[in-house]
Amino acid sequence: MEHFYQLGWTLDPVGGASGEAYKAEQDGRKLFLKRNASPFLAALSAEGIVPKLVWTKRIETGEVVTAQHWKNGRELTHEEMSSKRVAELMKKIHSSRPLLTMLKKIGMKPMLPDLLLNKIQSSLSPKVNAHHTVRSAIQYLENEIPKLDPSLCTVCHGDVNHNNWLLSDQDELYLVDWEGAMIADPAIDIGIILYTYVKPGDWDGWLESYGIEHTRDLRKRMKWYTLVQAITMIQWYEDHKRFKDMNDWILFLNHVIRRDRFI
Repeated sequence: MEHFYQLGWTLDPVGGASGEAYKAEQDGRKLFLKRNASPFLAALSAEGIVPKLVWTKRIETGEVVTAQHWKNGRELTHEEMSSKRVAELMKKIHSSRPLLTMLKKIGMKPMLPDLLLNKIQSSLSPKVNAHHTVRSAIQYLENEIPKLDPSLCTVCHGDVNHNNWLLSDQDELYLVDWEGAMIADPAIDIGIILYTYVKPGDWDGWLESYGIEHTRDLRKRMKWYTLVQAITMIQWYEDHKRFKDMNDWILFLNHVIRRDRFI
């Protein structure tokens, strides 16, 4: 990012594992800069899902840098994830035809359940794969693969934990960090929100705010995708030697299996 230093900008790295995001300041103006962001960002900005895109530039290194309005704010709390606002923004994302069209234009295909299962099975280390809770979850996944019409797939975020929700000081709500975006069953986003943040007695109300009926089929799909995501996180934390976090996700995985054992 030497190019921006030369132009008089002050750059401070912010968040994320990629190390490619910066808070840029010059003469009181603040921007959020990111290297090699997906072209999908423009569509997200146009839909008001992320802070507004100001410009996109290709610099001397050949890298593409995007600039968005800098928004002062905070991530959502666990309690706020059960709010009507979260449900409504999630529905807006899942219902967006422009977002779906953009992902299809850049060559993305639906991530169907069998593909997800194959992907997770091939990624597990011997240690994780041998854990009895993980084995129970894998067996469930193999036996209960959802039968999904690809035409029902929508744009999904894939990592909707509270850290990726930004509430600005102007009370604007955004969902950020779209590196894992996919075309998939919307239950992949809905399920992890409900199992992680929403009390069981409040599921019907949250789903009503989202605009969908709480059916047995939906619940089975939510459970299936939540197990997939939990196993993915267990493997990620083992890879990074963060064993306390890994064990927390194993406990969560066991909770999901046991809570809906008859679904």
